[in-house]
Amino acid sequence: MTLTLNEARDLLLARKAELTELSEISESDRATVTLDQQSVGRLSRMDAMQRQAMAQANDRQRARELQRIDGALQRIKEDEYGFCLECGEDIPEARLRVDPAALYCVSCAKLFG
Repeated sequence: MTLTLNEARDLLLARKAELTELSEISESDRATVTLDQQSVGRLSRMDAMQRQAMAQANDRQRARELQRIDGALQRIKEDEYGFCLECGEDIPEARLRVDPAALYCVSCAKLFG
């Protein structure tokens, strides 16, 4: 079964919505950890700072993935979707089903991905 541009767009938009929702849910975890010695002990504050750092790292990763998705959606609009950005060859359909925002064919992904 061939992956159509509409199916690819739907997959990309669904993933984008999921990432946006996750970012909104974790917003409070990324907030600044306040120093309140009365209600939070030293270890609790360290745990909160670690959660904050992990949430910020996850948010940066989501932002990178959102950029890839936006790029793939733009390539769909420009009728350039499904072609390797390095060599110009077709990206295999199976690869696009796993990662609809894939930039490279398998060979080039080994070198540049």
